Parts: sequence; structure tokens; C-alpha cells
Amino acid sequence: MTHTAETGPAPVGAEPYRWRWIALLVVLAAEVMDLLDAMITTIAAPSIQRELGGSSSMIQWLGAGYTLAMAVGLVTGGRLGDLYGRRRMFVAGAFGFTLFSLLCGLATSPETLVGARVLQGLAGAVMVPQGLGIIKEIFPPKELAAAFGAFGPVMALSTVAGPVLAGWLVDSDLFGTGWRMIFLINLPVGLLALFGALRYLPASRTSHASRLDLTGTGLVSAASFLLIFPLVQGRDLGWPAWTFVLMAASVPVFALFCLHQSRKERAGGDPLVVMSLFRKRSFTGGLLTGLVFFSGMIGFSLVFGLYTQIALGYDPLKAGLAGLPNAVGALAGFVLVNASGLARKVGRRLVHIGAVAMAGGVTGVALTLNIAGVGVTPWQLAPALLLTGAGMSLVMAPFFDIVLAGVEPHESGSASGTLTAVQQLGGALGTAAIGTLFFGLAEQGRSLADAMLLTIWVEVGLLAVTFVAAFLLPLRARAEQEAAR
Repeated sequence: MTHTAETGPAPVGAEPYRWRWIALLVVLAAEVMDLLDAMITTIAAPSIQRELGGSSSMIQWLGAGYTLAMAVGLVTGGRLGDLYGRRRMFVAGAFGFTLFSLLCGLATSPETLVGARVLQGLAGAVMVPQGLGIIKEIFPPKELAAAFGAFGPVMALSTVAGPVLAGWLVDSDLFGTGWRMIFLINLPVGLLALFGALRYLPASRTSHASRLDLTGTGLVSAASFLLIFPLVQGRDLGWPAWTFVLMAASVPVFALFCLHQSRKERAGGDPLVVMSLFRKRSFTGGLLTGLVFFSGMIGFSLVFGLYTQIALGYDPLKAGLAGLPNAVGALAGFVLVNASGLARKVGRRLVHIGAVAMAGGVTGVALTLNIAGVGVTPWQLAPALLLTGAGMSLVMAPFFDIVLAGVEPHESGSASGTLTAVQQLGGALGTAAIGTLFFGLAEQGRSLADAMLLTIWVEVGLLAVTFVAAFLLPLRARAEQEAAR
């Protein structure tokens, strides 16, 4: 995604696009659908398994299949917008997302559901990247910060509200649909986004065309699959030797992808990823920090949602509501940061503060579970989850701006796409690795309580790595760096 312009931003002094705020709502609707669907199966998974069958690895694939497809697709999704127009690709992605949501809701076997989830993720990867580019084009500079400022709270709330919505929909059993409504609810939202895009998003032309890097797409897809597939399936199969061979093989395939991208760039081609980005310590540090942080965050959400139902006996609605303090804490954190300007004043240190706060919250969850046992109530868990959510928002609020601080303007498209793809890959990796750890410990004869506690301590360790890796980030985002000169 090295070419980010289609029509380009409006010239200075030009009249702003008339429907820009409604267009923002359309883009945010797409973001909400994507983020809700990334997390919504964490609560519904036990109900899905009871009806369709399948092993515990199927539960992991419900999340990992979606996020892995998103991670791989995002690398090329933004480029498709460059080549064929952002509104056209947004409409195509919204249509596909809505259609594949219907297929998820009609699935009759674990295999068809997981397959539909993968297709849903690919459609989301076409839809989501177009929104940021459209917003940059239609908003004047003085309103751009306010437009982008809407994304943080929406991202945080959607991520942690997904399980709450899933619990309510499954427990309500609307029209006798049970868990299927968590996917069918996308139909009206998707159609509104689709018609809103056709009516309110501006048409655009590509400033220049280039060929899609199909070889690069194939290599990064193969490398990601070689890593995630054996992580999820290995435990069910008894960890045969070939699972370790596949995971090891992902390393040279990733290396081959980087080599191919470098050669394409030197030859004057148009690679998926601008390799000069990886010579910037701030960017590579940001990729490492994001991969570790999002792996732990998504993995913890999966295991917590399962544990509250399987071990604590919560029904889906109660399990979803048990995680509501996480959402409240996240919203409070974002409001605090935006109202006080902490992201500008504190910069990278806010990531450190957030990682420490989130580790303290997760540790509080472990201590609460250890003390209260299987009789623990959502109210007892609420204080620790509030702190966890607040810490999460403090990490996320400045993260993307700081990571992109050292990126040159001509690299920004590729950098944004790569960073978002790594975020999704982290979600897939966390679902695969932390989910495998939890189920593996339980199958080894440990109690579910012990498995949950050990999984939580792994999450604390990942937050400690996040804290250390964040030292590789710049102290300030680009705007603050330039203002300080």
C-alpha cells in the first residue's frame, strides 16, 4: 500500500465535502462490524459447539480464522483501493461481509462455519482499509483530528462490547435463532453501511495504477498459515512432528517474502510492504510491541469468556456482562486521554503506564479467582476488569501515532497497512497460542482453575514484554516532534 492517493486531499481553500460527517458514520459502521465480529464468538463458542459439534480447536478457529484472514488480506486490501477506487472497494467489501455473515448464520457444520468466517475476514480486509483513506481525503486539516479521534473510543468499545452483545443475543434466542443471531445481526447493519456508502461516500479515481503483487500476497499468506495452523491443530492431533516442521518452515517463508519485497522495490516495482520501513527502529519496535500486546489482549479475552461459562457456570448473558467493566474502563481511559491531551503530553510513557495498569488489572483477576473460587461473582471481578480496560485504552490511545512518528509521507500507506495487519496477526496468534495453552493444560489433567491462572500469568508476562519493547518507540508522535523543534 505504497500509493495512498486517489483524488488526494482537497486543495487548500476548497469547499469541504458536504456529506463528510455522514460519511464518517458509514466508515465507523464498517469498523464496528469488523471489531464486533473479531470478538463476538468468544462468548458464543460453547453454544456453537453444543449445536454443531467439533473439538476445542474449532472454538479457536472461529476467532483465529477470521483474524488471520484479516491480517493477510489487509496487506493487499488497501492496495485494491489504490488501484480500483476506495468507494468501489468499500462497497464490494461491505457486500461480501454482509453475504458471508449470512452464510455464518446458516452454517450447519463446524467446517462450513469456519470457512464462512475466513471469507468474512477477507471481505473485512477489503472494506476496512478504505475508510481511513476516505476520511483523509474528505476532511479539511482542521477537522481531521476530530474525525480520527472518533476511532479510538469506537475501537475500544467494539472490541470489549462484542462479548456482551453476543451473550445477550444468544441468551435472548431471538426468533429461535440462538447463537446464529450474532452473525445475522450484521445483515441490517451491513445493508445500511452498503447503501450509505453508495449514497454518501465520494467516488474517486486512482492517480496512477500499478499491478497487484500476487507473489508477495501468496508468500505472506503461506507463511502466516504455516505458523497458525499447527498451533491450533497440533494439540488435537497429539503434536505430530510435522506440526513443528510447519511452524519452523514459516520462518524461511517469511524471509523469502522480505527478500521478494526488497528485490521488487530495488527494481522500481510496487511491493506490498516498503522494506525501508524495517530499517527504522521505531517502526520495527512498534510491530514487535503491537504483536505481543494484541496477542495477549485477544488471547486473554478468549480464555476469560470461555472460563466464565465452562468453569464458573455462567450463562452467555452473564458471561458477557461479566466483561462489561472492561468496556467501561476502556471508555473511561479514552475519555481521560482525549479530554486531557495526555497522549500529546506524556507520549510513549503512556504506553508504559497502560501496560503496568493492565498487568495490575489482570493480576487482580487472578487473585480474585484464586480467593473466591468457582463461586466468584461478576461484581467481585469488576474492579480488576475496570483497571484492565483502563490500562488497555492507555496503551492503545497513543500507540498508532507514536509508531508512525518516524515514517516518511511516501511510506505512510504501506506503514499503516503493515501495522494494522500485524495487529490482526497478533489477534490470530494470541487466539491460537493462548487458547492452545489453556486447553492443553486442562487436557493434561489440571483443573480449569489452574489452567486459567497459568494462562493469566502468561498474559502478565506478555505485558511485561510489551513494557520493555515500548522503549524502542519514539518519545512523541510526529506532530509533537515537529512542534518541539
